Amino acid sequence: MNGSLLLITAITALLFGSLAVPSSFAQLQAGGVDHPGSWYAGEGLKQGDFFSYSMCHVDYKECTNFELDMWIKGDKQVGSESKWLAEVAVFDGNKIIVGEMELGKIAPEPTGGSIELGKYRGAFKSSVVWLSAFATSDDSSGGKGPKKFADKSWGKIGNIGGEQVVPMVLEKVVTPAGTWDTVQVGWKTGGVTSKVWIVDDFPFPVKAKTYTHVSEGIPPTEYDFRLLDYKENVQESPIAQYTSSDVDFAAAGCETNIEKSTSIKKPTKDFDYQIHIFYGPEDLVQGCESQWLIKFISKYDDTEFLNQVQYDFLVVDDNLTPLRSIAQEEGRNYLYSPSGQAILDFIVKEKPGTANYVVWVYGLSPEGIVPNVASDYLKIPVKIYAGEGAAVTIPDPVPTQEIPSWIKNNAGWWAKGAIDDGSFVQGIQFLIQEGIMKIPPTSQGSSGGSSEIPSWIKNNAGWWADGLIDDDSFVQGIQFLIKEGIMSVSS
Repeated sequence: MNGSLLLITAITALLFGSLAVPSSFAQLQAGGVDHPGSWYAGEGLKQGDFFSYSMCHVDYKECTNFELDMWIKGDKQVGSESKWLAEVAVFDGNKIIVGEMELGKIAPEPTGGSIELGKYRGAFKSSVVWLSAFATSDDSSGGKGPKKFADKSWGKIGNIGGEQVVPMVLEKVVTPAGTWDTVQVGWKTGGVTSKVWIVDDFPFPVKAKTYTHVSEGIPPTEYDFRLLDYKENVQESPIAQYTSSDVDFAAAGCETNIEKSTSIKKPTKDFDYQIHIFYGPEDLVQGCESQWLIKFISKYDDTEFLNQVQYDFLVVDDNLTPLRSIAQEEGRNYLYSPSGQAILDFIVKEKPGTANYVVWVYGLSPEGIVPNVASDYLKIPVKIYAGEGAAVTIPDPVPTQEIPSWIKNNAGWWAKGAIDDGSFVQGIQFLIQEGIMKIPPTSQGSSGGSSEIPSWIKNNAGWWADGLIDDDSFVQGIQFLIKEGIMSVSS
């Protein structure tokens, strides 16, 4: 150390005292962790391994969750190359997709397999095995080679302004598959840090939360996954028990190669938005699948897509009373489209006749922030036809949670403005604490964001008070208030 640097160090110590820099901060700046050895994507992968992931990717329905189960069946020779052959089952909402996937051995990227798994194969490649772009088993055939945990950098991400991908900290994490001693690998882009958690001698990361690069605003999620289950030496296929939903749909006479050929372009009721819809098949059949592409467009410019759209897709009666919510069926309070283009698919449960489908727009706002505008909607009457052939089983609704009917008085008064938000919250708080209303386990959030109660929860309260939606739907709204920190419930 030269004299100038020693002088600066001494002055700093005199003025500020001895400052200890947290190890996680130092590792974030310099990269590298104090852990021996190295890692590459696919490390330790072997026949009989079974993985189950809950995952999403922005390129598939803007990060709508699905489950992917994968069993390594064995080797497959493709030309001069030996690959892994994996049996795969995907659980996507009401659908099951079963097929095969081929994985490379230098980098375990899917390079082929069943056509029907194409979009899920792409999401798997761009999320679970994304780090294979930086760390592979071999560097002699164009691969990157294994990367040491102590390395300052594993490489640089490709987007403009992208930063180094670095091992950041050692961290113990918990997933449904167990507790793991991990190395957190991360990179900063668009003002936030993306993180992937890997385990030495384990083929794939066990958890990830990453964000897309944006020049301004809140970065949306790029991919998000966690390991649900892992087993070794599984000798018999755990995938063989499943059959693709398309097989059942075909047996029932449903169309399986759906083209979204029907087009509707209209403004919403109050002319706040334009909505352009493409759906198929042309004739919707009870018990069969329907697919929709919804584009949210500026009312001023046909070529401008809106973004950060909070919405729902409903089935309503002639009085606009909701009978069904796709968001609630997916276990969400609302649907969200960061880009203004949304893809939905669902089973048609409505009886033959005319069904009123509604695109209900809560407003434009980042995910988790309540839109500060009135809702607007577009109603689309659609003819529903009776199915032919063997009936497709439509799942029964989950048994509703019973809540004493007199509690609905409070909800009805609040929905009509007879009592204020604070009185409503206090009333619900008392009922939960006294055990009169039972809320499923819910992580309680902090009130760092808006404390305003979303308008759709007030709508839910009014509909619940009138007996138009079930108890579970109302409870989901209360859960949202607790998670967002708007309602605080002491134990």
